[in-house]
Amino acid sequence: MRTLWLLLLFVYEARSHAVSTPNFVLLMSDDLGIGDPGCYGNKTLRTPNIDRLARGGVKLTQHLAASPLCTPSRAAFMTGRYPIRSGMASRSQVGVFVFSASSGGLPHSEITFAKLLKNQGYSTALIGKWHLGTSCHNRTDLCHHPLSHGFDYFHGLPMTNLRDCKPGEGSVFTRALRLLVFIPLQVIAITLLTLAVLMCLGFVQVPPCVFFCLFFLAALVLGALLCFLHYFRPLNCFLMRNRDITQQPMSYDNLTQRLTADAAQFIQRNAKTPFLLVLAFLHMHTALFSSKDFAGKSKHGAYGDAAEEMDWSVGQILDVLDELKLANNTLVYFSSDQGAHVEEVTVKGEGHGGSNGIYKGGKANNWEGGIRVPGILRWPGVIQAGLEIDEPTSNMDIFPTVAKLAGSPLPEDRIIDGRDLMPLLQGRSHRSDHEFLFHYCNFYLNAVRWHPQNSTSIWKAFFFTPKFFPEGANGCFATHVCFCHGQYVTYHDPPLLFDISQDPRERNPLTPTSEPRFREILGTMQEAAARHAETLRDVPNQLSLGNLIWKPWLQMCCSSSGLSCQCDREKQDGRGSR
Repeated sequence: MRTLWLLLLFVYEARSHAVSTPNFVLLMSDDLGIGDPGCYGNKTLRTPNIDRLARGGVKLTQHLAASPLCTPSRAAFMTGRYPIRSGMASRSQVGVFVFSASSGGLPHSEITFAKLLKNQGYSTALIGKWHLGTSCHNRTDLCHHPLSHGFDYFHGLPMTNLRDCKPGEGSVFTRALRLLVFIPLQVIAITLLTLAVLMCLGFVQVPPCVFFCLFFLAALVLGALLCFLHYFRPLNCFLMRNRDITQQPMSYDNLTQRLTADAAQFIQRNAKTPFLLVLAFLHMHTALFSSKDFAGKSKHGAYGDAAEEMDWSVGQILDVLDELKLANNTLVYFSSDQGAHVEEVTVKGEGHGGSNGIYKGGKANNWEGGIRVPGILRWPGVIQAGLEIDEPTSNMDIFPTVAKLAGSPLPEDRIIDGRDLMPLLQGRSHRSDHEFLFHYCNFYLNAVRWHPQNSTSIWKAFFFTPKFFPEGANGCFATHVCFCHGQYVTYHDPPLLFDISQDPRERNPLTPTSEPRFREILGTMQEAAARHAETLRDVPNQLSLGNLIWKPWLQMCCSSSGLSCQCDREKQDGRGSR
């Protein structure tokens, strides 16, 4: 009898330990709209595996990105903190890193959930997109690299997927090239022509050196353009495995399959120990890509093909968890870093952005379409399957949720803005712990969301809104993304107020006439914003011009022969994930 009791006690403790230290698989898509997955209402885009995940877990219908842009949103996701606290919020028009040889990035002083879990004995891996910087002072210090932020293993793109990475897909720098290249060349050409005509007419005498200088200046501008077009792809679009470049420039051939296989291999190798896997998809950011098994198969063109390939990848990961009997001890999370990029339209007029459903706006602005994203969590036996929760939650909430489940205390020397989701997910609480949420457009506080206690209302007040162009459009098509200050926004005094619970499309701003408590509500929200501002500290701006510009001494290259930077070690590199 004593032996039986000891055996039962051992089994109970083993099960308790398994539940208290689950595995984590965090699946992060890029620019996927909340209207894209079938489980969020799409009837024509096939996402059976994302839908399977939702049926087996909880679907959050008011899940919010902490920022509507890639770099700051991912910084918030990793640290559980508003990006302004870590210096990952730009004061200029450029809100993300666009060069691999920039010196800015997620500061080493920031604590990611990967660092916390690694200290708890977890094996940690990030596969896919990083976009939070690489190096600080030289190309080998890798101070911002995933391996410096708690990940044991990295295989993917240190930067981001861009149109410029895929030949024939155009450029995200079209507006900049027009301002910095084409307009100067036009000015030089007009100046040369004018001087030549005036000389011919005998009005002026122009020394030959003036013409030489103008021609030389034009040659320099053209040369810079040709160098940019030739070198940008290999210098910025490359794959790494840990600290080594494995493919430069990156090839899209079976790229999803390669990264998915590596993610599956990581799970297989760590099946007997606690692990954290962050699979950060390159989909759905342009340039869109898909393998031959998915190309041309969807009803939504290149975007649909890519989305359905990403869904296949989700299914592969879920299948591996099932095959290894790990599903019941693994918390799986699926989301997107921000809403769909509605301004992504090719020169042929084909839409390469997704659907934000009924919501206004999209990527790069804080209308609901830019920040309301898919949010699905599954943990069989712990989280009830098939639940739908409409309380405000944030991608910052993953940090404290994961930390607590892994048995790690939260850092006490900093403010953590995220909240533990488990009480909400398990039904122990029916209210979000977020009474207020603050929506930043880069460095600038754009809007405040308030969900008062004992109320179903969700108030949202905008201090400024982007100027959509053309008039009546649902985005800033003239600039490709919306900007956050100056002539590109309209400031509101008093702030523009909506009740999101009654007007989720944000079509009907409230007034003192339509809402008797108008001034009282705005007063409470402005006081909350002021209290929040008092918690902010001055930190180095990681997205300043000095940190954004290309620095040749930070440029990584897999060959030693100048800037040719051509290699492909993906096929022969047999090293799997640890």
